Order: sequence, then structure tokens, then C-alpha cells
Amino acid sequence: MSRWRPGRSVRRMKLYAILRRSGWRSGDELGEAAARSTRVGNEDMPGDVRWIRSYVLDEGGGSVGTVCIYEATSPEDLRRHATLADLPVDEIIAVADTVIVRPDPQPAAT
Repeated sequence: MSRWRPGRSVRRMKLYAILRRSGWRSGDELGEAAARSTRVGNEDMPGDVRWIRSYVLDEGGGSVGTVCIYEATSPEDLRRHATLADLPVDEIIAVADTVIVRPDPQPAAT
């Protein structure tokens, strides 16, 4: 459930996947975008959008994209969050269910 705020009814969050293809030219650029996304979600939209995790996609030529998993009250709120955080959105897909065969692997040591 989203957090209650005065003057606002509580709205239930649903799970969504957001596809962002070739959104960034580098990992540094993606890091800056992640910081904006976190700030907007935590400060401006805490009861409407919650970032869960992202998978970074190697799009070739040095560019990266992402598949992001969010909880949100609606696709419209996800688009509003993306606009406020200056993030691309290629597609928003509602997640119907989760099947976990194995937990996510640990990142390789660098």
C-alpha cells in the first residue's frame, strides 16, 4: 500500500516493468539518471512510485538501456515520475505474476 498523506486517499500499488532502450551513452550517465530517479521517487512521489530494481542492458556501441521494476499506483504516475526525473520510457508493462526459479546472481567482483 502507498503511504497515507493528508488530503489524499490511499491508493494500492501494482508492479510494473519499464523498458528503456539505449537510454544512456555510458554507465556514468546512467548513474546520474539513477540518482534523479531516486530523488524524485523518494521526495516528490513517495506514495505513488517505488523503484525496486533494474537490470542494465548492453545495447552495443557503449550505450546501455534498462529493464526497471517499479511499484506504482498507475502507469500515468510512472510516466510523471519519468518526466520529473528526465528518464526515457519506451514501454510500461503491468506484471501479472512473479516466478522465481533462482535468486538474482551476485554481481561479479571488479
